[in-house]
Amino acid sequence: MVKVSIMGSTGVIGKNVAFTLARADTVDEIVLFARPESVEKARGESFDMYDALAAEDIDCRLSPSSDFQDLKNSAIVLITAGIPREEGMNRRDLALPNAKIVDRYAKEISIHAPDAIILVATNPVDVMTTVALKSSGFDKRRVIGIGNHLDSLRLKAYFSRQININSSEVHTRVIGEHGDHMVPLLSSTTIGGIPLKYFVKSVDMEVPRLVTRLKRAGNTIISKKGATEYGPSYAISNLISTIITDSHKVLTVSNYLEGEVGDVWNVSLGVPAVLSKRGIAMIVPIHMNDFELHEFREAAKIVKETTDEVLQSLYE
Repeated sequence: MVKVSIMGSTGVIGKNVAFTLARADTVDEIVLFARPESVEKARGESFDMYDALAAEDIDCRLSPSSDFQDLKNSAIVLITAGIPREEGMNRRDLALPNAKIVDRYAKEISIHAPDAIILVATNPVDVMTTVALKSSGFDKRRVIGIGNHLDSLRLKAYFSRQININSSEVHTRVIGEHGDHMVPLLSSTTIGGIPLKYFVKSVDMEVPRLVTRLKRAGNTIISKKGATEYGPSYAISNLISTIITDSHKVLTVSNYLEGEVGDVWNVSLGVPAVLSKRGIAMIVPIHMNDFELHEFREAAKIVKETTDEVLQSLYE
């Protein structure tokens, strides 16, 4: 029996992750955790999902709950709960109010699901990953933020559409902050096995414009439809399925760094990691050029400043 619990299951991301994950058919039970006043809404969501899953002969159990004891035996607990980002808001604007929510939930997870992996999706996700780590007391390999996985997927799709090539031929990665200070690893990006710097000499590709578009992607979607939905939900479901199936894929997630990448310490940032059913099996060593390394360290500095402010406010 594989059980996953989603805290914040009635929110846009939470309910979409639940449905996407159920459709993936890799999980036996999903706990739709919600505040007591939202449990009936979670129940309604479960009824609606059951109707859709029946069409595909999927028997995943959906369990609405507001009781922390129902987190017991969860392989993964996803924290999506928090104040959503609105148009014009910086992810840092959400830091303190969302930290209070993540702090409380992480402590409850440590009591009721002490063997679980905590996956953090609440923004600002890099800061919240450290909050969840400190509040739960877990080993850092079992506290993972969604990091730059979605950013990496977006950049891959941009390159693919720009030059009309199958996305499987594009290998690229974004690291650093999930926010304004993300760092696309253009120096190691390849298309069809050809390094990007050589590929762009023969193809009309506006790389700077694509990077700018990438950094504005979340705000662009929010300005047009009110929230990001399908992209984050699929990316999170993909992370969960990768962990559950013990597939040892390399994905870019947020983890608390202690010198593994860029000589950066005591801050959570997006880095490539091998994911297994035990959490992070290994942080992958990467090469950065001088510009990328500088940007990565700048991201670390900015995220750490916010993290330190939040931790001081929480625990003072």
